[in-house]
Amino acid sequence: MEEHSYPVCQKCKIGVLVPLSDFGSQGATINYKAWVCTNPECGFNLKIRNGDIYLNEPIMNGALHTARAR
Repeated sequence: MEEHSYPVCQKCKIGVLVPLSDFGSQGATINYKAWVCTNPECGFNLKIRNGDIYLNEPIMNGALHTARAR
């Protein structure tokens, strides 16, 4: 198992920024599409969408998400 050292969040200085990956519209893997602070009180996030960078978008509760049928 690979061990990573992630950067400390520069906003709260408590959490660390962890990378999140996703899948593109054609199903290809997009590594490091987002970085999110592990401190729930902080909420800092950085996302890449269509080549643009978005900071601190609202974070939704994933428990309310309905899975798509495949």
